[in-house]
Amino acid sequence: EKAPASISSYDLNAIEAGVALAEALADAGVAEDAGVGAAGVAAGTSAGAEVIALSVGGGWIDDSKLKKNVLSRGPDSLVLVADDSLRELDTHATALALKAALASLGDFDLVLCGEGSADIYAQQVGIQLGALLELPVLNCVNHLQLRDGKLLVERTLEDEVQSLEVPLPAVLSLTSDLNKPRIAGMKQILAAGKKPSRVLSAADIGFVPLSTTEVLSTLAPVEAERSRQIIEGDSDAEIAAFAKALAEKLG
Repeated sequence: EKAPASISSYDLNAIEAGVALAEALADAGVAEDAGVGAAGVAAGTSAGAEVIALSVGGGWIDDSKLKKNVLSRGPDSLVLVADDSLRELDTHATALALKAALASLGDFDLVLCGEGSADIYAQQVGIQLGALLELPVLNCVNHLQLRDGKLLVERTLEDEVQSLEVPLPAVLSLTSDLNKPRIAGMKQILAAGKKPSRVLSAADIGFVPLSTTEVLSTLAPVEAERSRQIIEGDSDAEIAAFAKALAEKLG
C-alpha cells in the first residue's frame, strides 16, 4: 500500500512502439494523415502523428510524477480516467472502460497495449478490447512495421513465426521482446511538464463500472524455510550424496 505509482513495465514497450511508429511516419514524410493511438499507457511522439497515452484506473493514478514519467517518454498528450469506482475492475470491465474512453477521444488508427499488467498479468485486456471494438486484434506481437497504410506484424508462437498484414484501425498487444524502452533525458522530462494532460471521471466518458469479479485479498506466497544444505566438490561420492539428499527432499 505504501508503494508509489509506476508505469507497468510491459506498457513501456507499448510506449516505445508508439514512439518508433510516429518517428518512422515523420521520417517518411507521410505523417500528415496518420494518427497513432494508445491504450493501457501506450504512446508515441513526433509532429504529424498525434499520439495519446491513455489509462483507466483508481483515483491514485492521477499522480503528478506518474504523469510526467509517461509524457517524458514521448506521448503528445495524456488522458487518464481516474475514478475510485474503477479501482478493482476485472479484465472485461477494464476493456469496457477503455472502449468508452476511446470513444470519447474520437477517431484513431491504432491501439497499442502492453501484453499484460505487471501485477496481475492476465493478458486479456487488449484482446477483449479489440473484440469489443470489433476491430482486427492480435496478441503476442514482437515486431511491427507500417507500410502503405497497413501494419506488417510478426508473432513468435510456440513452434512457428507468424507474419501477418493487418489493416487499420487495429488493436495490438505487444510483447516485451519487441523493443528496449528508451530512458527519458532531462530535456524530455522538462518538456513533459508543458504537454497537455486531461483527467476524466467515469461519468465523463459515460461509463458505469460493473465488475463481475470481487477481489477478496491479494497475498504473497508463504516463504518456505530453506534447508541450506551445501555439498561441495565433484567426486562420485559427493555427487551421490547430493543426489541422495535431493531425492529425500523431493519425497
